[in-house]
Amino acid sequence: MSISSETRSLRKQVVNNLQTQSQVIELNVGGEMFTTTLSTLKKHSGSKLAEMFAGGQQPKLRMDIEGRYFIDRPGTYFKYILEYLRSNQVPMECVQEVYKEALFYNIESLVKQLEDSPQIFGERVARKQFLARVPSYTENIELMIHIARAEAVACRQSSVIVCVVKTEEDAIKSHYALTSSEVYENSVVKFGPWNASPSVSDLLDCIKMDIEAKGYKISFRAYPLDKGFRFKSSDFLYKFLFTWW
Repeated sequence: MSISSETRSLRKQVVNNLQTQSQVIELNVGGEMFTTTLSTLKKHSGSKLAEMFAGGQQPKLRMDIEGRYFIDRPGTYFKYILEYLRSNQVPMECVQEVYKEALFYNIESLVKQLEDSPQIFGERVARKQFLARVPSYTENIELMIHIARAEAVACRQSSVIVCVVKTEEDAIKSHYALTSSEVYENSVVKFGPWNASPSVSDLLDCIKMDIEAKGYKISFRAYPLDKGFRFKSSDFLYKFLFTWW
């Protein structure tokens, strides 16, 4: 039985498609080199990688001097992205960084699985939701950094006095203490009050964590009030030390 020209054309198209999908691709991702196949990169049709290589033989990418396709992203974490594309293996390390890359490449299934991981879930659902209930939290972090930098001239360390109050009652106590001591109230960065279960200690840890994430070396301790006050300094006043060298 003879094979029609239409059937031969269809077979040829299938073969060409298979050859194209198995094409070996060399990548330069932020200076890190990777080798994979076109079908792996296009595994998730809605992803940015699939879009980049939608043209098959003519990807929408620049080339490096060795003829490899260049992607201007951190290569350190691309290996985890590639491993997921190859085997659906969700990374257990560098989760925060891989999550950012998964968002960039728009690999929705990986994004969803990473969001269910303890690291991302804890940050997005627990910590961030708590901090959203602390008035002006982000602005106060920036204010602390601004004050510390302004005080850093010719110094190894600079300090910022912080007042942390969880309740309205503590806010009243702190106001009394500040107006009755040598600490000028308008030079103190104030956090709170807030309506959530985390404690003052939890918020102090968050402040330290977020300032350190910006590259600063920081520590804190309770700020001592003058003797005779009926409130302990550890109730609400703290000194944060920025160490510059």
